Amino acid sequence: VQLQACGGGLVQAGGSLGLSCTTSGSTFRNYDMGWFRQAPGKEREFVAAISSAGSGSSPRYADSVKGRFTISRDNAKRMVYLRMNTLAPGDTAVYYCVARLHTADYYFRSDTYHYWGQGTLVTVSS
Repeated sequence: VQLQACGGGLVQAGGSLGLSCTTSGSTFRNYDMGWFRQAPGKEREFVAAISSAGSGSSPRYADSVKGRFTISRDNAKRMVYLRMNTLAPGDTAVYYCVARLHTADYYFRSDTYHYWGQGTLVTVSS
């Protein structure tokens, strides 16, 4: 599975930004999809995940983004999206699109995702 994330950029605090991730190479609907991020000098952290189409496309969020970010998927287009609202400087990071064959558990663990995109930088200015 190849992943290509795009949509990052510079935005002011309180603003919104949308990320998208295109996929190729395998049966998209069988994959859980997600987003992780890594801020400068910090460890990589879970942002959001959405389970495979066959398991109901259930979204999950980190507490830090719940209510502000929305993950979604379009199985026909083989794409996953992350809509980010009310952005804050603490959201500044490189955002990575990730994928794995559907697994019931541990959606928040980066080591369970076997496929990673190249990352796209989101910078939120104060």
